[in-house]
Amino acid sequence: MQKNLLILDFGSQYTQLIARRVRELNIYCEIHPFHKIPKNLNEFKAVILSGSPFSVRAEDAPEPDLSSIKGKLPVLAVCFGAQYIAHHFGGEVAPSNTREFGRAKLSVIKDAETLFKNVKEGSQVWMSHSDSIKELPSKAVRLASTEDVLNAAYRIEGEDTFGLQFHPEVYHTKDGAQILKNFLVEIAGVPQTWTPARFVDLTVAELKEKIGNQKVVLGLSGGVDSSVAAVLLHQAIGENLYCIFVNNGLLRKDEFSSVLEQYKGMGLNVKGVDASSRFLDALAGISDPETKRKKIGNTFIDVFDDEAHQIQEVSFLAQGTIYPDVIESVSVNGPSVTIKSHHNVGGLPDFMKLKVVEPLRMLFKDEVRRVGAELGISNKLLGRHPFPGPGLAIRILGDITPEKVRILQEVDAIFINGLRKWDLYDQVWQAGAMLLPVSSVGVMGDERTYEKVVALRAVESTDGMTADWVDLPYAFLQETSNKIINQVKGVNRVVYDISSKPPATIEWE
Repeated sequence: MQKNLLILDFGSQYTQLIARRVRELNIYCEIHPFHKIPKNLNEFKAVILSGSPFSVRAEDAPEPDLSSIKGKLPVLAVCFGAQYIAHHFGGEVAPSNTREFGRAKLSVIKDAETLFKNVKEGSQVWMSHSDSIKELPSKAVRLASTEDVLNAAYRIEGEDTFGLQFHPEVYHTKDGAQILKNFLVEIAGVPQTWTPARFVDLTVAELKEKIGNQKVVLGLSGGVDSSVAAVLLHQAIGENLYCIFVNNGLLRKDEFSSVLEQYKGMGLNVKGVDASSRFLDALAGISDPETKRKKIGNTFIDVFDDEAHQIQEVSFLAQGTIYPDVIESVSVNGPSVTIKSHHNVGGLPDFMKLKVVEPLRMLFKDEVRRVGAELGISNKLLGRHPFPGPGLAIRILGDITPEKVRILQEVDAIFINGLRKWDLYDQVWQAGAMLLPVSSVGVMGDERTYEKVVALRAVESTDGMTADWVDLPYAFLQETSNKIINQVKGVNRVVYDISSKPPATIEWE
């Protein structure tokens, strides 16, 4: 795989966003923790140093060894990275009088500087720091200032090292993409060759070489990631790919049969396995969200292993792992704090004895969709909203019962079908319903009821790392609420979730 750009991660919440903005320029990049700098830097044409929640003045601040990078490769140091170079190479970093956070405008830009080509004074940037660079590093030249930040950007003479006190990767920095392009293309000479067609060609060739005539088994979920992985593998190895679609009893209403029907027209070798009762039995009486995920994961492995053993001489297990799964499972300071378990990351039980192949592990979600389009996969499948691996189990708060699954499947179907009917489905990144572990008093006809509450959730996002709730039309919400209460036995109240991520998550568990 072409490397091109190395991003050293110091723990910033924006590091993945740097990578995504770079990929949008058709430039391949990889994120590595600051303390695990790749040994072979000849594979990279440039380096970006990320921001960080740390202060460079703190005792526990990251201390990377940049001796093999600074002055040898083009470097763009962002926020903490810019402060780190100043702090360690002859400059001074001190606390700001006030925390500088939010929008600012570039009041001064040095003339004829390639980094700011096609960027005018007054351009909006995004600041997020509590320290400021009071003195520039040795041999540094100031490139830009804002009203409150004198040293908003600099370069070091005699080398292609640049520092930015602001974040070019966030969308609030209006010319951020231009600045990144100026650094990567104009200064570092990185080729813009990272396209879906190029990825398909490279990946199919690599899969052919890696797998040869051996057999691969893949668990299909009906979602975008596993479907694109399946078609890529099918192009590489044909009938040696064996796909298994497991019904865990926690899918959407009628999804098992409809997805199997959809795969028939794609030429894939797919076997459907209905293991609903096995999963529901394993989940009986369990309320803890993380325990539910683990029970589902372990049961899936058992079911999948049973099916895989019926295929003779299988050597590989294919997974639809994508890049955010990989990044979020490896923290700058070791294993990351568990927000939720990633079902594709963390290895396999020893007894499965299969080698793993993950053709999408270096792609972001939006890139997976573009690759799928390049492969000719239908827009209907590629446009499907993300659906959690544990299915409705993490949308039923509390313990799981067949009756609760039935209720939520009916509610979810009314909500999703309504979005399609109102032409709202494609305006939403992800939508679903949550069954809450509370009941409320209601009145139906002349009777007093005490039944379940459901919450509807619809968000807009690019890749799920951040998300905003969607302002759905009141008329749609009114119609949907009425249908749910009138048609789904057991529900007498519907609410709409207007929380953004962060601080909330997209799912409730």
